[in-house]
Amino acid sequence: MTIDLIRRRLANQKLTRSSLRKPADVVAWLGAVQAQDYAGARWALGQRAPGLTDAAVEAAFDEGAILRTHFMRPTWHFVTPADIRWMVALTAPRVHAVSAFYYRKSGLDRDVFKRSRRALEGALQGGKHLTRDELASALRRARIPSDGLRRSYLMMQAELDQVICSGARRGKQFTYALFDERVPTAPVLKRDEALAELTRRYFTSHGPATVRDFVWWSGLTVRDAKAGLDMLGPTLVREVVGKLTYWFAPSRSVARPASPSAHLLPNYDEYLIAYKDRGQVAPASGSEAARANLSIPHHLIVDGRLTGGWRRTLDAGSLRVEVRAYRRLTRADSRAVAAAVSRYGAFMNMKVTLSIS
Repeated sequence: MTIDLIRRRLANQKLTRSSLRKPADVVAWLGAVQAQDYAGARWALGQRAPGLTDAAVEAAFDEGAILRTHFMRPTWHFVTPADIRWMVALTAPRVHAVSAFYYRKSGLDRDVFKRSRRALEGALQGGKHLTRDELASALRRARIPSDGLRRSYLMMQAELDQVICSGARRGKQFTYALFDERVPTAPVLKRDEALAELTRRYFTSHGPATVRDFVWWSGLTVRDAKAGLDMLGPTLVREVVGKLTYWFAPSRSVARPASPSAHLLPNYDEYLIAYKDRGQVAPASGSEAARANLSIPHHLIVDGRLTGGWRRTLDAGSLRVEVRAYRRLTRADSRAVAAAVSRYGAFMNMKVTLSIS
């Protein structure tokens, strides 16, 4: 099962033989893409859509073809305008439940959130895209203190209440825009419909995966996860391996990728972050090495397994990639790594140099 699991995940995550071409296609296929490291998340999309460039992902974000907001676990995620309404509505109650203690600790209650909403709507009305600091000023004018974590929770509440979402970037600064001015209207999904769709989307694009994996990824409960699987019935394959039950979409066969194959994954790539149990892909020794090398934040994957880390250095229009392997790389491995680095250079539209240690 180990090799088949890896092969299926690489294929379902579109890291091998992808027909996707646009940033929104990748995000829609995966359902949501963790994106607090914005540069890394852009590359996560680029790996799954041959020919896509960093500039094209940035343009799609500025145009609103993909959006960035808090929901699910919660953390920043890319999501499409077609999916954001029902995904946020489905997962927001759980986020509020796990955040309730911090709301109270920060002195945030229903009245404060209501006043904050009015202030944010007033500041952004008319198509304005404002930075976090500019919105904090609007909150202060409304006599709503918004320092430190309090500001973070006020903004997250507004995102979960579908008041605000990401706007176009202003230089290197992120902005917010009014949700209803940025997101087209869409049919409202009933909760069961939304739960079934999120379950289908996850196990189709991320499977084989367990209930525990889906609960981690979505932020929903085990009960919700099991209900979603029950609603999908025979549309997913169920396979028991030892004490674990894996679910995935049926397929005639999964092509064996060329070996060795290598991928330079960003630090929060869905291939690793979307699973609670990463033992098949990231053995304990590799995980320990990753934690010990915090200066090397990104992940080198060879033949689907965590094999090292990498980081990039941008300097005056040049790009340098440093790879640090957790084991001795063969010549064939090194060639595969060089090919992965070349793909990254093409995505960035920059000449790239590689060093391996």
